[in-house]
Amino acid sequence: MNFAPGVRKWALPPLVGACVFALLVPPLAVVLLGVGLFVLWNFRDPERHPPTEGIVAPADGKVSVVRQEGDQLRVGVYMNALDVHVVRAPRKGYVDGIEHSPGANRPAFTKDSENNERVDVDFGLFEVSLIAGWFARRIVPYVHDGDTVAKGDRLGHIAFGSRADVLLPPSIDRDHLLVEEGDSVRAGETVVAELPSDGEV
Repeated sequence: MNFAPGVRKWALPPLVGACVFALLVPPLAVVLLGVGLFVLWNFRDPERHPPTEGIVAPADGKVSVVRQEGDQLRVGVYMNALDVHVVRAPRKGYVDGIEHSPGANRPAFTKDSENNERVDVDFGLFEVSLIAGWFARRIVPYVHDGDTVAKGDRLGHIAFGSRADVLLPPSIDRDHLLVEEGDSVRAGETVVAELPSDGEV
């Protein structure tokens, strides 16, 4: 099993504590072991196999946002504490810019999360946003300005509950969408939108 960067910082203290208290305070050791295993589960990073066609989900979880923003559609995916929290590229692209915006830490499933801390990865025609939740206060991008990514490549990790959005290319309209709010999706594998028949994006 692969794990996202930072797992040692979060998982080692409770796991070491569980070992220390195993004989001294067994109930506390059990609690610490549970915390450590929960962290390992949250930082897991399984392999994914993107389909050749379409634009894929940036994250595991449930679609929480589908809305029009100007001439583009935004699809947001809410990740609960048990979902994989590695964010992936919805399609191939060139990183045109990365912007970190400080903000609040409201629950990622609420409308207030629009003002949360975030990292926006600009690909020109589309954009991926990594949005922190109330407990997730660490967003770790893996890409930099000028990087080229393939569909399904890892873009970053958000610890614990959070949200990831894709602002789709302007040529994608609601007729191309294959998901709606409430649908469950898998990062890098679930197709959220078809490409136009002319192939232009």
